[in-house]
Amino acid sequence: MILGMSTAAFTLLHVLISLAGIASGLIVMYGLLTRNPLDRWTAFFLATTALTSLSGYLFPFTHLLPSQIVGAISLVVLAIAVIARYPKAMVGAWRRTYVITASIALYLNVFVLVVQSFEKVPALKALAPTQKEPPFLVAQLLVMAIFIALTILATRRFHAEPALVKFARAA
Repeated sequence: MILGMSTAAFTLLHVLISLAGIASGLIVMYGLLTRNPLDRWTAFFLATTALTSLSGYLFPFTHLLPSQIVGAISLVVLAIAVIARYPKAMVGAWRRTYVITASIALYLNVFVLVVQSFEKVPALKALAPTQKEPPFLVAQLLVMAIFIALTILATRRFHAEPALVKFARAA
């Protein structure tokens, strides 16, 4: 039992929160690429991504797992993203900091999705049973390359302050 739920029910809840974090993160990434801060989606993304990492620590364990290390990294990155987004209001360098940390948080969620997919989806598990085989490595490198490209593009596009972006569009 975890939080009064069976392990299976809690696992389902954890997966649903994770998928909500990934889906809302993709919407937020679209907003960054189109210079639209999408305030409500961003709050939802940051909250569900934090809940994903936090809920991962509620599963029973006997030793430190790679997923817990990724969760800890994600929580640190999310804390920086929240500070950059809210108290620092994305002013100056904090704007770029927010874009980069939000992108990293989304990447870490997708990284775990790929790991879990290769563990749980029979066809993928057959391709990479130990997750050291080329299909797994190629999938993770492809995801990383996509996120590096999206982060660079989002940083460039979302870099200007909103007033400056509006002024530039009017000119």
